[in-house]
Amino acid sequence: MNNAVINFPLPANEPVKAYMPGSPERVALEAELERQSKIVVDIPIIIGGKEIRTGDTGTVTCPHDHKHVLATYHKVTKKEIKMAIDAAMKAWKEWSRTPWTTRAAIVMKMAELLATKYRPIMNAATMLGQSKNIYQAEIDSACETIDFFRYNVHYASKIYGMQPKDGVGQLNHTEYRPLEGFILAVTPFNFTSIASNLCMTPVLMGNVALWKPSTTALLSNYYLMQLYKEAGLPDGVINFLPGSGALIGEVATDSKYFSGIHFTGSTATFKSLWKQASLNVDKYISYPRLVGETGGKDFIFVPRSARPLPACTFPRACGPTC
Repeated sequence: MNNAVINFPLPANEPVKAYMPGSPERVALEAELERQSKIVVDIPIIIGGKEIRTGDTGTVTCPHDHKHVLATYHKVTKKEIKMAIDAAMKAWKEWSRTPWTTRAAIVMKMAELLATKYRPIMNAATMLGQSKNIYQAEIDSACETIDFFRYNVHYASKIYGMQPKDGVGQLNHTEYRPLEGFILAVTPFNFTSIASNLCMTPVLMGNVALWKPSTTALLSNYYLMQLYKEAGLPDGVINFLPGSGALIGEVATDSKYFSGIHFTGSTATFKSLWKQASLNVDKYISYPRLVGETGGKDFIFVPRSARPLPACTFPRACGPTC
């Protein structure tokens, strides 16, 4: 029996490595870049922890070298999406009742794995698959993702610690329950950390997810799935669905177990998903939560005095984008 009150203190930010010539992190990264540059990864659909291959495939290429194929991926059909919903709801029965400290411990293990074993793997995949230079990748796919894991655990502990005042002759207590269905996580091409966070934030709080990754970020996102499994995340808690976003959104929002969207992408796509959800609201077992970050509102000024960045130290990986 666990009768301890467990607190996760505010963490320090993950230190950004310098990748100086000859440093251990640079040697490890260069070796991983070499390895990933020479292989073509076969990326499956992952449902309930099982790999599924439909035979209807697409390719993942380097954005800075479209002739360089990094991976092939298998596209979902309606059949696989419905299978994923079933697998998520089966996993929900246990995951939603798993003590939050156990869920937090798994997420903290993810942070540790990414800070060590998976650091060169994720950085190399982000450099090759999303055309980032090493400093951009280190800040995104390593440090920010690690910080999301650790800080989310800290803030989850603060949420669970928020309790009401007692009344006269009363002991008041609040329990936080996961949603009674699945979350559809639709993630962007540009940040590996955001792709991870849109899945793992609801999962940390006891929810289950269908993950629609961006086609142009599939390589790093597939390695994230491997990291999650190694850290101890139970099968079916996150189901990995490469393929048509329109099809996945249509089938997901048609399910009575649809309980929310966690989204980063275009305004038009989010509006479309919102509209589909609103048309099906009578089917749902609860009101879905819709959380979206969309684009189209930012602008950049470049003064004449701005100086260009120095040449990238990894030109073979990043190409002319750096």
